[in-house]
Amino acid sequence: MRNFHVFPRIVLATVPTLLLMVSAACHKQVPEQAVRAQLAALQAAMDARDATAVRDLLATDFIGEQGLEKRGAHQLAAGLFLRYREVSAKIGPIQVEVLDPSNAIARFNLLATGGSGGLLPDSGQVFAVETGWQYIDGHWLLRNASWKPAL
Repeated sequence: MRNFHVFPRIVLATVPTLLLMVSAACHKQVPEQAVRAQLAALQAAMDARDATAVRDLLATDFIGEQGLEKRGAHQLAAGLFLRYREVSAKIGPIQVEVLDPSNAIARFNLLATGGSGGLLPDSGQVFAVETGWQYIDGHWLLRNASWKPAL
């Protein structure tokens, strides 16, 4: 009969440990899903021609190709939206590498097109893109980005 009383203690000691392990496993998936959601928001901002929404996804210390910083990225987006009536950014398959709970890298191909609104875009190019994301003040923000022509 004594062994029967030991079993509930073992269960009570084991269940919280199992819950912590399951919670930790689920937590690892959250950053990847959040980064993917932010990339979808970035594509939506481009499709909506919303330079302010693009800027809002960037960290204060964002740095891009050739020293492009947050203000410059905002101005570049606004300029593209003024130059091209039709702007499109289609993100290809995304690979997310979670470095730790607050840092991740996302790699993908991006098809960028712009045009005057005709049937076919005036210009377009495919880029290989690598982005660095950081969890800052409750949000995943783009800290850095590099891109090069994919073809």
